[in-house]
Amino acid sequence: MVLLIEAINALREFLDTGGQVLLVIGLIIFAMWLLILERFMFVFGRYKTYKNELLTLWKARDERNSWNAEQIRQAQISRAGIRLNANLPYINVMVALCPLLGLLGTVTGMIEVFDVMAITGTGSARSMASGVSKATIPTMAGMVGALSGVFASTYLQRKTKREVELLEDKMLLDH
Repeated sequence: MVLLIEAINALREFLDTGGQVLLVIGLIIFAMWLLILERFMFVFGRYKTYKNELLTLWKARDERNSWNAEQIRQAQISRAGIRLNANLPYINVMVALCPLLGLLGTVTGMIEVFDVMAITGTGSARSMASGVSKATIPTMAGMVGALSGVFASTYLQRKTKREVELLEDKMLLDH
């Protein structure tokens, strides 16, 4: 219990050091990773059942060589691709937002540095330190969040593209 309280206090202190923008960045990174984990659970879990159902339905068809069969095949493959790619655009938007919000944190931190300089009339490093940390910490957090999201998003996009191609290969037309 004591460790939990200490961790919460350390997190609160870190958020205070980075300013309000850091809280927004943290929330976006949290939401982004929830979506990423949901996609991983779908791609490596529920999708296999869905794909097996599609293949079973396709193989159960009596006729697989007409124009209608081709259209049904394309529609099923398209629906599978849509299900595989769900939430990926939202993940990509959050990846793009992270560094932009980090830049916003930089700007707000530098405004605080200039306010301190205007109030004190000096360029004392000690008085500017909190503004400089508010400028750098959100930038770092935004970049770390964006990088982690880029790797996960790229992997998921490649995996979903590959799964659609594999489904196309397994749903053969009879000629």
